[in-house]
Amino acid sequence: MNSILDQIKQRRLTLGLKQNDMMLRVGVSRQQYQRLESKGNPRLDTLELIAKGLNSELMLIPKEKLGAVMALLEQQSSESGTINVSQAEKPLNEEAKKSLSDDPWQDLLGDES
Repeated sequence: MNSILDQIKQRRLTLGLKQNDMMLRVGVSRQQYQRLESKGNPRLDTLELIAKGLNSELMLIPKEKLGAVMALLEQQSSESGTINVSQAEKPLNEEAKKSLSDDPWQDLLGDES
């Protein structure tokens, strides 16, 4: 599974947001956000703000339940069969083909902004 920083970046890209957009959503400058995304060690309250800005939730999943959670997400993703507008406009590329273990938010939340 990707690091939390990789997941944050992937979620931002999935929503079609630039680092500069996070200033309005989270309240940090582009430089601060860029530093956090590349090599940061954010505090928990900062992670919560970023998750909120990305229409996401932080969740602590016990290792023994991780497989069940991932299977459930895979099942819901395949059963939904719906594509939101932002996904329909993007061409299929390698990032879009990644599994949920690489992108746990894939087709889960959509852009609700």
